[in-house]
Amino acid sequence: MQSQDAAAQSPALSSPAGQAVDVEQAEAALVEHYPRLVRLAYLVLPSRMSRTRRVLTAHALVQRALPRGRSDAPLIPAQSAGRDGDPGYALVRLQVVRSALEAGLPLRRRGLPKRSQLPPLLPQVWGLTVFPRPGGADELALDQRLSALSGSARAAHALRGLERLPDADVRRVLDGAGVADPDAALAEADGIPDPYRLLESPEFDPCALQARPTDLLRRRRHLKAGVVGAAALAVCGALLSLPGDGWGADGPAAPPYAGNPAAQAALDPAKLTRVPDSVWRTSERTDFSVWPARGALTGDRALLRRALAVWARPGEGVTSSATPGTPTGGPAGPPHLLYAGTVDAARVVVLYDGWRLARYAEPEEGARGAALDLARVDGAGRAGASAVVLSRSDGNVRFLLAPWVREAGERDLREPDDDARELPLEDGVTGPFVSEQGREPCTTWNTLELTDGTGTRLLTDLGELVPARLTTGRPGEVKDVSGEKARRTWQPYACSLAAMRSAGVRGVNAWAYAEQPLPDGDGRARWLCTRGETWRGTGARVLAQFHSPGARYGAVAARAEDVPACGTRQPDVLAGVLWKSAGGTWYLLAAGSEGVESVEATGGVEGRAKDRLLSVRAEKGARADLEGTLEDGGSVGGLR
Repeated sequence: MQSQDAAAQSPALSSPAGQAVDVEQAEAALVEHYPRLVRLAYLVLPSRMSRTRRVLTAHALVQRALPRGRSDAPLIPAQSAGRDGDPGYALVRLQVVRSALEAGLPLRRRGLPKRSQLPPLLPQVWGLTVFPRPGGADELALDQRLSALSGSARAAHALRGLERLPDADVRRVLDGAGVADPDAALAEADGIPDPYRLLESPEFDPCALQARPTDLLRRRRHLKAGVVGAAALAVCGALLSLPGDGWGADGPAAPPYAGNPAAQAALDPAKLTRVPDSVWRTSERTDFSVWPARGALTGDRALLRRALAVWARPGEGVTSSATPGTPTGGPAGPPHLLYAGTVDAARVVVLYDGWRLARYAEPEEGARGAALDLARVDGAGRAGASAVVLSRSDGNVRFLLAPWVREAGERDLREPDDDARELPLEDGVTGPFVSEQGREPCTTWNTLELTDGTGTRLLTDLGELVPARLTTGRPGEVKDVSGEKARRTWQPYACSLAAMRSAGVRGVNAWAYAEQPLPDGDGRARWLCTRGETWRGTGARVLAQFHSPGARYGAVAARAEDVPACGTRQPDVLAGVLWKSAGGTWYLLAAGSEGVESVEATGGVEGRAKDRLLSVRAEKGARADLEGTLEDGGSVGGLR
C-alpha cells in the first residue's frame, strides 16, 4: 500500500527508491528516442567545436550511451524514471548528459583524456561537412547565449525545456552526471529568457542535416595514395562475399554456426511459409498462423535472407531486444512470413515461428545496422493476434493488423465520451498512432480501437512488439472494453498502465470489486483491482487502486507481482489505504472482494469489521497489517 497525501496513504510498504533496468530495455529506449537524445547531447556540447564535429560527437555519445554487456548481463540500477515513465530511457539519458559534459571539459596537461573529449572514431562522414539546418535570428541569439554558459547550465536548460523536467528532477540528473553544484547550474540557466520552444527548432536538430564538400584539392592529392588500399579492400570483400563461411549475403548476421539441414532450411527464403489471402476466412484457427503475407517486398529474397540470418545469429551491429521470457535463438524450421515492406524509411520483415514473432528492420538507405525484436505470442487467440507493431518513430507507432480487422481508430482512455479518431488502413498497415504513454503529468492515454466481425476491443501499447488487450469484469467473466460504461470504468486508472510497461504483458483486466461509504459523510469511494497477465504465464502484475469522489486519478493502494489475487485461480483480494477526510481526520480504510466475510487490522492500527469494509481512525503515517476471513473459512492477506 502506498500513500496519497490528499486522498489515500498506505499503512504498509513504500515504493522503492530505485528500479532495475535490463540492458535490452535500455537499448529499446535508445532506439525509440534516438533523435531526442542526440538533440539533447548537441545542446549540451560546447559551441567552440566546429558544427560538423559537434554533430558527429552528439551521435557518437548517444550510440555509446549503453552500458557494456549483452542481453544476459546483470540488471543495471537506474536513477529515476524518464519523461515517458521508462527507467531505461532515464538510464540512457543520464549517460548522454554525463558524457556530453565530459566532452566539454578542457584537456589536461597530465593524464590521459577521457574518450568523450577526443574526436569520435565513429560515426564518420567522408568528403562532406555536415551541419543542422540554420534557424532564424532568435535561434542564433539563443545559441550565442548558450555558448556563454557553463556545460552544466546548458544541461540544466536543455533538461528543463527539451525534457520538461521539474527542477527537482533536473538536480537529480545533474547530480548523477557528476555536476558538483546543480543549484548553481540551475541559477545560471535562469539567465536565459528565451522560450523553450526554440530548443525544438531545426537549428538544434543534428538528425536533419545539410552537407557541403570538404577541401577538394586535398582530396585529389590523397586519392592516389588510397587506390592501393581500396583495391585490397575490394579483393577481401569479394572473398568474404563468396558462398560458404562469408557474411556478405547475410547482411549484419554473424558467421554461420551450424551446417545441418534443418538449420539451413530455416535460413532459406524460398521455404518460407506463405498463406493465401483467403485462408483465415475458412480456418478454425484465428491466430498469426492464418495471416497472409503482406507488403511490397515479399518477393525481395535478399531482404528475407538477411532477416532470417540475423534472427538465427545476430551480429555485433544488430540491436536486439526480447520481451521477458522469450528465447532468442533462431527458428527451428522455415517460419511463417507475415510482412515485408518499407515503413517510415526502414525495410521491415515480420516472421512467426509458431510461438514467437520476430521483427527485423534495417535502414532503407544510407546508414548501416539493423534491429531485431522478439516476442512470445504462444496461445494467442483472435484478440491477442489482432495487431503487431511495425515501426516506432519519435512517439508515433504503425501497426500491422489482422486480416479480419475491418476498422481501426485511436481512442483516448482518459476521455471516454470522445469519439475515436479513425486510423487509415493500407494493406493492413495503420496510419501513425500517437503513443506517448508514461508522460508526466499523465493527461492522455491513447488506445488502439479495433472492430472486426465479433465486435470492438481496445488494445494498449506498452512499448513492446504486441499491444496488450484491455478487459473489464470479475476474473473468469471478463469482457472486452467495447462500450462507454467499460471505458468509464478504466478512465481514472488509465495512467496506472504505465506500471505494466516492458513486462511481456498480454492483457490487463480492471475489476471494480467494492464500493465503500466514506467516514464523515464524504461520499462513496470505489476499489478496483487491475491485473496484467503475461505471455509467459509468470510475473503477473497486480494493482489495488482507490478512487475517492471527485479525484481525477485512482490512487495505487497496493501492488504485487506473481500473486494469484484478482486472477481466475483466486479472485479474492483485500487492500487498504490511509485516507484523510475533508475535516482533516485520518482513517484506515480497507475493502475486500465479495468472498471476504470480515476484515481485521493489526499493528500500528487496531480494528475489526464484521463485513468486507473496514473504517477505523488512525494516525498519519501509521502502518498496519490486514487479514480477511473468507466465506469458506479460509483467509486472505492484505495486498502489499
